[in-house]
Amino acid sequence: MNWRILAIPISIVPFVILFVTTNVSPQDVFAVGLVPFVASAAAAVARVMLQAYRFKYFVRKFIGHDISSTGKTMSARLAGEFVTSTTPSYVGGEFVRIAWMSKQGVPIGKAAWIATMEIIADVFAVTILGFIAGAVAIYNGGTIIGITVILISLPTFGFWLFLVLYSAKRNMQIPQFIRKLMVRFLKQEKADHFSSQANKALADLCTMSRENFGSQKMLKPFIVGLGITFLSFLAFGISFLVLAGTVDSRIGLFDSLLAVSASNVVANLPITIGGSGLAELGIWAYISNLSSIPDFSAIAQDSKLNVIIAWRIASYHVPLVIFWIALMRLAIGKTPGMVDANTEGKQDKA
Repeated sequence: MNWRILAIPISIVPFVILFVTTNVSPQDVFAVGLVPFVASAAAAVARVMLQAYRFKYFVRKFIGHDISSTGKTMSARLAGEFVTSTTPSYVGGEFVRIAWMSKQGVPIGKAAWIATMEIIADVFAVTILGFIAGAVAIYNGGTIIGITVILISLPTFGFWLFLVLYSAKRNMQIPQFIRKLMVRFLKQEKADHFSSQANKALADLCTMSRENFGSQKMLKPFIVGLGITFLSFLAFGISFLVLAGTVDSRIGLFDSLLAVSASNVVANLPITIGGSGLAELGIWAYISNLSSIPDFSAIAQDSKLNVIIAWRIASYHVPLVIFWIALMRLAIGKTPGMVDANTEGKQDKA
């Protein structure tokens, strides 16, 4: 886990490059003002809290009851988000949440189902907004960024749609090439054990798919979860809106929502950790083509970069601190039990 901490200094590298290669300085970034920055960070935190509540909602609806307190359940979601935010393509947090649910007594298959529902809700929201953002960009003359956003969104949407439809028809198993890699790097017994466990989890997941897809019981929770996801992206758009307003008050909520959506789609490319550099590039390319706003292109690029850097700090680095605290609480939560066990052992010896 320690190597993930490197994502924090790595995420600052794009800022350093901009400071060196442009006229932007740290003082210029701070010039956006304390109130807009705090408001942006608050909106970004509201976004992740909505995602955490969605996780709690899915747990209660798909399992039938709460498996822990609301605070602990939402904290587990936030803890997994630290892993997600420090990994290329924003993946990995699902395993943290599955492991946490498993420790609460939830079968692996059901835990994987809930994690999959979260992924599908995110993918649907991101790709739908991405398609709209790409179309609007092309209409406004931003052909390159528009086509890029659409081309990145298509395979992501297609893959998860295929996975959903396939899992509802047949059981999935881990591909043979992955099992061969496991045998190469692990002992035969361990490879067989892990592959058997993975295949069982996938079989349970597919069983959940067949039981839930097409049923009225599953439809309502998923629609509510999707609605919460869109609300979280609305908060994400507000996080950019309040800072963009310091440059041009004509940038509205719709423009801001599509801009952060385009940024999120581009940042999903598995090139950098946490989308560092890609998120900034995506939002810069999008807002630079807002020809729907007269004379917007006349705004100095340095002013746009000031806002983008401030927004990235407010929407990525500030929530990252919260994710880290949640992860540490999740990890330290094991300590009391260990301490009690050691104390009892000492008392027995005495």
